[in-house]
Amino acid sequence: MEPRFNLFANELGTKIGKRIAGVSLAIQESPLPKGLVELVELRASQINGCGFCVDAHAKEAAAAGETAVRINLVAAWRESTVFTEAERAALALAEEGTRLADAHQGVSDETWDQVRKHYDDETVALVSLVAMINAANRLGVILHQKGGSYEAGAFADMAS
Repeated sequence: MEPRFNLFANELGTKIGKRIAGVSLAIQESPLPKGLVELVELRASQINGCGFCVDAHAKEAAAAGETAVRINLVAAWRESTVFTEAERAALALAEEGTRLADAHQGVSDETWDQVRKHYDDETVALVSLVAMINAANRLGVILHQKGGSYEAGAFADMAS
């Protein structure tokens, strides 16, 4: 399977890509810990089957100081002991916000209550993070972007 299209190969694609990167930059500048951001993005990307994004966010999580154990266990976070209660709330939000079509009511009240218990102003960043990674996953999957060649830090200058 070869990539179908280079999003940045034309002016419109570049403009759209920069807008997406700009929103992502605002999220990165929020008080959410960088490691948590990457783990949430990794979990949504795993669910959506986006190889490029799984590759990118696993590597960015490692660059942010996340351990191999935590990166590897994010796919089975419910069955592990390495995540805090706050991280578990964020990962539950990521899963329920990603599986909207499967979760009938979307994000459950229980998950929302847990998110609000642990996050104040960061809630908007967390919700936006889930929305944006799902948009990026859809681009990656539709365009057949492959994982494996991403190098940590490559997203840093996309928004400029």
